[in-house]
Amino acid sequence: MGDGIRIAVWGLTALLAAIAANWARDLAFQVNMLIVMVVAAGLFVRAVRRAGEAAAPAPQDTYMDDVIRAGAIATTFWGIVGFLVGVVIALQLAFPSLNPEALQGIGNFGRLRPLHTSAVIFAFGGNALIMSTFYIVQRTCAARLWGGNLAWFVFWGYQLFIVLAATGYLLGATQSKEYAEPEWHLDLWLTVVWLAFLAVTFGTILRRREPHIYVANWFLLAFIITVAMLHVVNNLSIPVSIWGSKSVQLFAGVQDAMVQWWYGHNAVGFFLTAGFLGMMYYFVPKQAGRPVYSYRLSIVHFWALIFLYIWAGPHHLHYTALPDWASTLGMVFSVILWMPSWGGMINGLMTLSGAWDRLRTDPVLRMMVISLGFYGMSTFEGPMMSIRAVNSLSHYTDWTIGHVHSGALGWNGMITFAALYFLVPRLWGRERLHSLAAVNWHFWLATIGIVLYAASMWVTGIMEGLMWREVDANGFLVNSFADTVAAKFPMYLIRALGGVLYLAGALLMAWNLWMTAFGRVRPAVRPAPVSVPAQ
Repeated sequence: MGDGIRIAVWGLTALLAAIAANWARDLAFQVNMLIVMVVAAGLFVRAVRRAGEAAAPAPQDTYMDDVIRAGAIATTFWGIVGFLVGVVIALQLAFPSLNPEALQGIGNFGRLRPLHTSAVIFAFGGNALIMSTFYIVQRTCAARLWGGNLAWFVFWGYQLFIVLAATGYLLGATQSKEYAEPEWHLDLWLTVVWLAFLAVTFGTILRRREPHIYVANWFLLAFIITVAMLHVVNNLSIPVSIWGSKSVQLFAGVQDAMVQWWYGHNAVGFFLTAGFLGMMYYFVPKQAGRPVYSYRLSIVHFWALIFLYIWAGPHHLHYTALPDWASTLGMVFSVILWMPSWGGMINGLMTLSGAWDRLRTDPVLRMMVISLGFYGMSTFEGPMMSIRAVNSLSHYTDWTIGHVHSGALGWNGMITFAALYFLVPRLWGRERLHSLAAVNWHFWLATIGIVLYAASMWVTGIMEGLMWREVDANGFLVNSFADTVAAKFPMYLIRALGGVLYLAGALLMAWNLWMTAFGRVRPAVRPAPVSVPAQ
């Protein structure tokens, strides 16, 4: 019965995708449907070949780690892709001749920029969060993932979304918003995958063998639930045709701007902050071998962050058509947000009390500490930049770019690298990492790369803002826009160099993890895995 349903579903999906590709009114939609058709046809053939085979019952006394291993590989792969595209577009800004003219836009900065943003945030960061959530929720609940193969659906469904969105970006099909959201049909697919992710996580917590819900799971659940709400509301649209990718936004004008930045800032607040704080509250204590410094502070940190972050988005719309009271509200909540953010940073750093000497010998722990340092710096700089007087200088300049990348590369990137170094030996049952020296090199390449990137963008951003507002004795602007672009060239070179160093570190990490998992590192001597809580 189950085999027949599976065969029918994949066969019908392949048929409908083929019909949609044939009737498609634009190239992006056609390519998307062809990819869906190929995937569904492959699954149809696989289901037919395996029909009648008795599936081995999943052992309920062990963790479901296969999907986490796949997540570690996907995280590493998409990270390298995202960093590589970032280096390319950084060089394109410094050298406009690197934008190809013969490919009808494919490969130009305008197409690669949203590809880079989505590859780093949603492909690299999203896979890191899914992988870490599946690992953390099992260990802290002493329970196997709920839903059986639903976790695999989440993993592969998310990879399919990434590939379809990437092809849409390259072919110029987006909703033209800040994060270049993909087309309406991909929004629907991502919603299904994300709800399945929520079901697996929440179901595992409900079936837990531990009465206590560890604080990391609080942050992870808040991230999953809030991102689902943000995604649905921000992408409300009416398709022009079911045979094309074009759609009409439900919100327009000032309302659209308000919804966009409610989404945009809370994507930072919950996707790039709350989710990664869940990772921090698990991996830092485990790597340090110490309990969380203050569990009470972690609960205060959670509730303060959740209640405050959701209101901070309007500070992106100072000096626009948005009413002053709304942008002021966003500014006030952003400034208040500095306190719980630093409470979380302090809690993470103080967890190392009694273990600071290990920073000399443990580069993975050093990565975790530097990530917390960048988290603290970014969560101070963000509220400062939300203040209207500062925002008048910083907004629309490269200062904002430096701020975003110091947080994304320093906080999100470093904690993800550390999590991968923590997980891979355990997931593949290895005694240790292949090379701690390579981890140390990765640490310094990434750190120097971030400093070069962020410092160059701080300098060029402030210079840019000051040049834009410089006037002569008669009140006329002294500098043209072209003058500011020419003045930024040296800093753009430094930014590209920083990106190259960061990419080199990621490539070194990929080699180290590969050698750890598939090289000659000895298997760890340990008893058969059982469901044991992390606490």
